[in-house]
Amino acid sequence: MTMTTIAQLCSLVRSKNAGPFVLTFDLMFTNQANYERVRRTRPITRALLAQLYRQKEEDITLVYHDQARAIKASFPRPVFQGELRDSDCYGGQQYVPLMSISVPE
Repeated sequence: MTMTTIAQLCSLVRSKNAGPFVLTFDLMFTNQANYERVRRTRPITRALLAQLYRQKEEDITLVYHDQARAIKASFPRPVFQGELRDSDCYGGQQYVPLMSISVPE
């Protein structure tokens, strides 16, 4: 079975704030075939995101956007934007764990 990573199938993987209390992640695919591969195999789940980001599964929103060939996920920031313990004010560095998720053929 051939395994490929999310990084290899996407043209853009990013994270950012959706206000001071929520992080959002966008995964945009290079073509329809790559998007359909991920949609069919579902390597990205609420359970996986909960594990990776230490969140409650019920707090995670995960949406597949067919028209945009994209996946969007959002959940509460572990530390509110601008708090003393906030090491990523804009949420732009949080996407990295998603890049190495394996996607089966």
